[in-house]
Amino acid sequence: MNDHSKKHHKYEQTLAVIKPDGIQRSLIGEMISRFERVGLKLVALKMFTPSKTFIEQHYTIDPAWHEITGGKALDQIRKRGEDPEQILTPRAVASRILERLQHYMSSGPVIAMVWQGAHAVKLIRKLIGGTEPLSSDVGTIRGDYVLDSYELTERDDRAIRNLIHASGSVEEADNEIKLWFKNEEILSYKLAQEVILYDVNLDGLKE
Repeated sequence: MNDHSKKHHKYEQTLAVIKPDGIQRSLIGEMISRFERVGLKLVALKMFTPSKTFIEQHYTIDPAWHEITGGKALDQIRKRGEDPEQILTPRAVASRILERLQHYMSSGPVIAMVWQGAHAVKLIRKLIGGTEPLSSDVGTIRGDYVLDSYELTERDDRAIRNLIHASGSVEEADNEIKLWFKNEEILSYKLAQEVILYDVNLDGLKE
């Protein structure tokens, strides 16, 4: 994608991936409809079962992923009143999390999508809710449709099942989209609703 600072916000793109549990729960249409209703445009879509190697590539696009993810996990352990000292480093914790994610995300088909529109990254993150479904707000996808929690994942030694992934920043979206899609797989087309959303003067509405 091109430099966003030189383009209108309506061209911002983000990656969203419906995870295996989202597909098995038959929530595909519900999630897509929420993104469409807010005014975003679907410009790419594919369904496949990713390999564990591919999932590792996805989560480690950011070289600092191990340190950031491991640090957050250690904070959660401390909040629960558990002793994290037996887990040596954030990197060690993150490696365990990555193994769980690889098993989870390669357990069945996923649907990868590119959504386009003004503030696409922030909008989709707002619509899906926080990473932990238990603490996600009512009205969000994760808050409304799944009951999982960090407490359960630690008890069962598995990844948190939260239905869908979405890029966390414009830069992250750029990198993730390049991993998941070829340039020719991302379509450029117009939607009638874009006149209402973006046309300054609303030209062309009257007959």
